[in-house]
Amino acid sequence: MDKKMRGWIGLAIIAGVVYYFATETDKLDKPINDITSMFTKADKKLDSMTGTKIIRVDTHIPQVKAEIYERLSTIEIRELDGIFVSNESIAEFKNQYCHSSARHPVFSKENLQFICDKI
Repeated sequence: MDKKMRGWIGLAIIAGVVYYFATETDKLDKPINDITSMFTKADKKLDSMTGTKIIRVDTHIPQVKAEIYERLSTIEIRELDGIFVSNESIAEFKNQYCHSSARHPVFSKENLQFICDKI
């Protein structure tokens, strides 16, 4: 074997050992957490140095919720409250239930269509 091949074999063994310690043991958990917290602190410090953060306030959702609530039953309102917790959950709901053949276990077909039209 030439030197180049030995280098690659050595590198593969080292990578295997690191992978083993990272996945099968908790020996690397503390160093990984330390590095993660260091990056988080640096990110917060950078944010504080650059000024204010822009936070988008969505006034559309509360208005839509009020319109939808008028037509729903109590069970459907509780289900809707679970959907309107974040923009990600609303987007997930739209992807899953807002197409022509979708059925929802709680919402009636008409109410589901109404909700999809409003959001």
